[in-house]
Amino acid sequence: MLPFPHRHLLAIQGLEPPYIADLLDLAESYALLNRSGKTQRDLLRGRTLINLFFEDSTRTRTSFELAGKRLGADVINMSVSTSSVNKGETLLDTASTLNAMHCDLLVVRHAQSGAPALLAQKVDAAVINAGDGTHEHPTQALLDALTIRRRKGRLENLVVAICGDVLHSRVARSNIHLLSAMNSRVRLVGPPTLMPAAAERMGVEVFHDMRQGLAGADVVMMLRLQKERMQAGLVPSSREFFRFYGLDAEKLAFAKPDALVMHPGPMNRGVEIDSAVADDPARSVIGEQVEMGVAVRMAVLDLLARQLRRNA
Repeated sequence: MLPFPHRHLLAIQGLEPPYIADLLDLAESYALLNRSGKTQRDLLRGRTLINLFFEDSTRTRTSFELAGKRLGADVINMSVSTSSVNKGETLLDTASTLNAMHCDLLVVRHAQSGAPALLAQKVDAAVINAGDGTHEHPTQALLDALTIRRRKGRLENLVVAICGDVLHSRVARSNIHLLSAMNSRVRLVGPPTLMPAAAERMGVEVFHDMRQGLAGADVVMMLRLQKERMQAGLVPSSREFFRFYGLDAEKLAFAKPDALVMHPGPMNRGVEIDSAVADDPARSVIGEQVEMGVAVRMAVLDLLARQLRRNA
């Protein structure tokens, strides 16, 4: 394994393919370890992991907590809703407080793009971006890639259709960077109002018709409709959105017969995906994505803790 060249994990953009492959290989070993029922509780013994979530999360925060505990770390979940941040403390004040606690690993989710990167400049801990604004969500892209690779045996030369609310999706951005770096063909599918300006410059194909976008796809990755980030008028109604862009059996039939169905969660059933498709054991890997999330986050914590040891 190559020595990981970064102190933090803030984005997929700029992460070279060999390091992505190494991360996925390490995560694969943790996936097998987790399924065996064994743990490795001495790897992060004596290390402190703080989960600092300024936005609500269930899957990501819980899986980081579980990953840290399985590696032996002391895990602290800071509830921002009851913290000093809610009383007017600035992000830089929070950084100063965290430094005084001598935290080793800091997992940050924030509504503002760039907030984890700002904290990374101010704290001694290794910082992991657990989603910042509409910028990136690197561990989600890694767990998606691991799920795909386990099922398809490769990432190269696959056609991956990322569908729905691309405009507001940090998951989409991280996946575009990772899949493109690993030589997958990425398609973005959605209404013009939910597509980033000049999306083609990201090296992807853009479709506004679901059937055309899914034609011959190996993977169909649906995105949550993020109404909390939207201005009025971007989507006429949930019913209309599902009619044109929601994944059902009829639209999925345009993809390859063995195409995988993915969703980062939480799902709006009947809005971006039909329940029959989401729960189809032959096609859906949504449950496996959650499982792989723990393995990927164990791998990321492992790699960054090695960096801490090297720099000690």
